[in-house]
Amino acid sequence: MKIAFVVPWYGDIPGGAESECKNTAENLSRNGIEVEIITTCVKEFNSDWSTNYYEEGVSKLNNVTIRRFKVRQRNTKLFDRINSKLMRNQKISPKEERIYIEEMINSDDLYRYIETHGSDYDYFIFIPYMFGTTYYGSQIHPKKSFLIPCLHDESYAYMDIYKDMFQNVAGLIFHAEPEAKLANEIFNIRGKQIILGEGIDTNISFEPKRFREKYGIDSDFILYAGRREPGKNTPLLIDFFCKYKKRNQNELKLVLIGSGEVSIPEKFKKDIIDLGFVHKQDKYDSFAAASLVCQPSVNESFSIVIMEAWLCFTPVLVHSRCAVTKHHCIKGNSGLYFDNFEEFEGCINFYLDNPQLRKKMAINGKKYVDENFNWDRIVEKYVRFLEEA
Repeated sequence: MKIAFVVPWYGDIPGGAESECKNTAENLSRNGIEVEIITTCVKEFNSDWSTNYYEEGVSKLNNVTIRRFKVRQRNTKLFDRINSKLMRNQKISPKEERIYIEEMINSDDLYRYIETHGSDYDYFIFIPYMFGTTYYGSQIHPKKSFLIPCLHDESYAYMDIYKDMFQNVAGLIFHAEPEAKLANEIFNIRGKQIILGEGIDTNISFEPKRFREKYGIDSDFILYAGRREPGKNTPLLIDFFCKYKKRNQNELKLVLIGSGEVSIPEKFKKDIIDLGFVHKQDKYDSFAAASLVCQPSVNESFSIVIMEAWLCFTPVLVHSRCAVTKHHCIKGNSGLYFDNFEEFEGCINFYLDNPQLRKKMAINGKKYVDENFNWDRIVEKYVRFLEEA
């Protein structure tokens, strides 16, 4: 079996579809499956999609072959104008949809390679759904093309231009039941489907005392881990926490780790501790030291963060409007969810007032991850699904 993952960019990129692609490819490779990456020379999502950061050609990373192709130049202003409408949930015309796809990240050399080397691979797996590399690449050999969409309930998902892509691929791999449900509601899916989730390294170590001593944190704290940006709802979390502190006289802190800028009100700088980007071991230690981990994002197709929290025996609090994270909490009986400030406040105080229940929910979460998302199970499911599709 030889698999090619097709992704817009590839490398040591933390979080998201990029990290999932890399981890999946490497774990399949460790299990004796021949895997290659077909990607562009662009560095990452936040870089210029017209700039070839890497040299084109073939290289290897952790025993996985990477084929990089130059991107074509694009009209950024035209793309941004249409994308701004989508970000405001405005409907765009069919002509604008076509321009949107044509002026995002694309590589003609990459498409030609897939076309002329189709017989070299048993399967092409495209991730995620919205980029040009997936849209155009999956149409070349649809009968051996599979899609990991990483689908959210967002304006992009309702663009008519994506319907044929979802309908014509040989199969789809979803992260969770709500994602699969959403896809089937929007698109008339014909190919085979499976809900796989993502593989997780379950053999992680952590020491909560080490984190507290290193950063001088003695009190209970809520942890947020991830990119600090409006798309992840971090401004809402900070706003709700500040309101919470006004109404509750306790020593609870909010600790933030991850990349991106964040604005903390001057009055609450003693209560909100911004550590920025930390090393992986510090991240695991912080999960274990926290009273709870909050994932406020409403656009998650899986959420590695809450899985890692459970592996460190810490319960989670998620936004109820994110169907996927709410689903995980209910299915694992391992987390609470909020929709407004009053529910946010109530969930926090419930956790603080019930340490034994908090511990029980965390144990439930650990069991949920171990049983469903360890790499041996995920690799086995991948191989079986592809062979039977």
